[in-house]
Amino acid sequence: MVKKDNGAATTEATADSPLSVELVSQFLQNHPEYLSEHPELLEILIPPTRWSGDSVVDMQGLMVERMRDVADRLRDSASGLIETARTNMMVQTRTHAAVLALLAAEGLEKLAHVICFDLPLLLDIDVVSINLEKQGANDDAGGDIRFLPADVIDEILGGPDQQVRLDDHIRDDGTIFGEAAGLVRSAALVRLDLAPALPPGVLAMGTRRIGTFNPAQGADLLNFLARVVEHSLRRWAKT
Repeated sequence: MVKKDNGAATTEATADSPLSVELVSQFLQNHPEYLSEHPELLEILIPPTRWSGDSVVDMQGLMVERMRDVADRLRDSASGLIETARTNMMVQTRTHAAVLALLAAEGLEKLAHVICFDLPLLLDIDVVSINLEKQGANDDAGGDIRFLPADVIDEILGGPDQQVRLDDHIRDDGTIFGEAAGLVRSAALVRLDLAPALPPGVLAMGTRRIGTFNPAQGADLLNFLARVVEHSLRRWAKT
């Protein structure tokens, strides 16, 4: 179909005249500003080379390709950032739920049960254990608390100044996780300072998924959770 517009003929596609190269060309000629108003089209269009011959480099084409590569990398980075933010939010929400469960526990025995049996479900891991060094009487300890040889926690954590140990692939002989040792492949171990109510300890969290914990991870939430466990244990051990 042909229309007259101020003496200039323009061609438009209709149901009876399918889109063609001529129609696209005519449209762009009649609307020279179209690409500047729709720059997103430049990301998918293939620009013509400005020069012919193998010995001449088309700088314009290279710049456009480079811009496309940058745009693709930015999109990938944004997607990765969004996924990381979602994961961090989920971990934070799970940690808050675990803290509320710890604070609601009444008594040392109930607290130890929450740590060993409720926290794995709340944190989406496989096993959590409380380990205390054998120093003096431990009559106040609940049945779910495990005991370690004296002065072994520094060795487990990698030194007296180490507060957290994150292992992406761990092999436990049963010292830390007891009967669940064969299941655990990745673990987070956090020191517990329980003086004067209880001897030193370590909060151990393990999962069968290799790489769940690794040394490159931040440990802020793990430290926060361990401090709540620490406070709760001291509180109920005095009663």
